[in-house]
Amino acid sequence: MSTIKSVGVIGAGTMGLGIAQVCATAGYPTFIFDADKNVVEKALQAIEKNLDKGIEKGKLDSSQKTATLEKLQFVEELEQLKADLIIEAIIERLEIKQQVFRILEKVNSPYSILATNTSSIPITQIASSLKNPERVIGLHFFNPAHIMKLVEVISGATTDQSVVDQIVLFTKTIGKVPVLAADSPGFIVNRVARHFYVESLKVLEEGVSDIEGIDRLVEATGFKMGPFRLMDLIGVDTNLSVTKSMFNAFHQDSKFRPSRIQQQKVDAGHHGRKTGRGFYKY
Repeated sequence: MSTIKSVGVIGAGTMGLGIAQVCATAGYPTFIFDADKNVVEKALQAIEKNLDKGIEKGKLDSSQKTATLEKLQFVEELEQLKADLIIEAIIERLEIKQQVFRILEKVNSPYSILATNTSSIPITQIASSLKNPERVIGLHFFNPAHIMKLVEVISGATTDQSVVDQIVLFTKTIGKVPVLAADSPGFIVNRVARHFYVESLKVLEEGVSDIEGIDRLVEATGFKMGPFRLMDLIGVDTNLSVTKSMFNAFHQDSKFRPSRIQQQKVDAGHHGRKTGRGFYKY
């Protein structure tokens, strides 16, 4: 039986707000922290917009929207984030994730579960600097988190089996489908999908086709979105960060080489839909 009664979410960006929304809709008191107050305000607006779309599509009613918003609470300091389960959804940098978890470990119960939404960094590495590494687990949602059903549950080398069991049960209570994965760079989905992006960028670099042509061809084969439309949705900067992490994790294996075209987009601030421009203009 799961002992999770409350949830904390670190990071109110695209992934964090989606995760928080899902947890609150499932009835969990959900506390959210983000160092950027502007991001917090935008997150609440985005959640309300998502809920309104859900009402329009008949997936929930106005009373469920109200109940969801009542379950959400933003906290101003990281040290105030206390819950049975804390889910980290911040930048893909090992040292920052470790620093955040060290702070949270001090202010939370030794029985609180610390979960990371990382898409590429090994769970064992993240847990290695903590006093209670057995409480750390990977809980990788997919974008958009309030819609996508799949969640990867990743055990680190020291993760306690009881933690795994609780998280599997928790994911089912929020309407998700858990898939167990071993602690390997990229886990299952990102390891397979990385080449969906990397090879598409290589085709573009070599001038084989243009952005729209590649997307149209891929979508014609049955994919809902081509690689460039999907990178814009995820965030070009986020996608590049994951590719760099995978590249380093596999000891600079050339098949994971980051693209200079993608790097140029990031340098220009063209991060996708969230900035109004990525590979496409919005």
